[in-house]
Amino acid sequence: MKALSHLFYKVTLASMIVTAPAMSTGSNTDANYGSATAKETPVSWNSSTVIKRFVHYNNLVFSTSPDKPLSLERPSPSPTVERSVSDRAVDLSRRTVALVSPESLVLATTVNANSSASAEERTAAHRAELALVINQAAILYSEMNLCKTGLSEQAFEYAWRGYHNLVKKGVIRKKNVLSICDFSQSSHRRRLYVIDIPHKRLLYRTFVAHGQNSGAEFANSFSNRPDSWKSSLGFYLTARTYFGRNGLSLKIEGLDSGFNDLAGKRNIVLHGCSYVGVRYKTHYGNEGTSLGCPAVPNSMSPRIIRAVKNGSCFFIYHPTQQYLNGSSVLNSSI
Repeated sequence: MKALSHLFYKVTLASMIVTAPAMSTGSNTDANYGSATAKETPVSWNSSTVIKRFVHYNNLVFSTSPDKPLSLERPSPSPTVERSVSDRAVDLSRRTVALVSPESLVLATTVNANSSASAEERTAAHRAELALVINQAAILYSEMNLCKTGLSEQAFEYAWRGYHNLVKKGVIRKKNVLSICDFSQSSHRRRLYVIDIPHKRLLYRTFVAHGQNSGAEFANSFSNRPDSWKSSLGFYLTARTYFGRNGLSLKIEGLDSGFNDLAGKRNIVLHGCSYVGVRYKTHYGNEGTSLGCPAVPNSMSPRIIRAVKNGSCFFIYHPTQQYLNGSSVLNSSI
């Protein structure tokens, strides 16, 4: 019995010595346990999971010439993810790349109008492009800490989407500046933002008036009709300056058909005034309103006008669904 117990002890000791390496390295005989080869549930190519995995803004490599193709670095896709349509869509969208500037963070992609792409491929390319633009907007908003300035993320996202579409169409000449009037905010707040895109910094933030028939403290009604004395939502292209009864002023051209394209006939311009700003509010208890123009404090107007004049993008935002759903700029297709 004693000999048998001694033999059993030796066998046990030998077994521990043999299995020690496996125990120390954590190896497992179940090859599929927690491994990359474990079965995954197939997901749609345009789901957020796939977008985050394969289309990430930080991995984009920009070329300095529109003639050079876009380099998009990404990990090899999992064989279980169905991406056949998106693969072809990405190839199509990379045929024509229009870069705003070497320093900027904007990428404009388009499918050649004469391409043999199917309707499905064009839709896929458009969705992939939209996802990329939204991703860019989210990253810029975070990197610039715009949430601390009061600018809503939704306002910035829509501004970025429209800016992207206008750059892609060649409408914007001055691509380094983006201006946003966030009319979802109270007029008591500094709700005009002028952004330096290449350097990712806020140039100016100040008060801006809305039309007197658009509301009192908050703007909630908008019109494109002459003599309405209301603000008009949408995207504008800044034009030339002139000197009028409000001093240095800036003409702006409405680009959203049906929403602000009568800005010229209505004489809607960016100008300085004495009825917005801290001093006026302290004196009268409220901010003043305009006849429809985005009017800024006299102390700020010369600097802002000189920064945004001659072909930059100027956006007046409000979460009005009729505008967001009907804007020709926001909803333009490839």
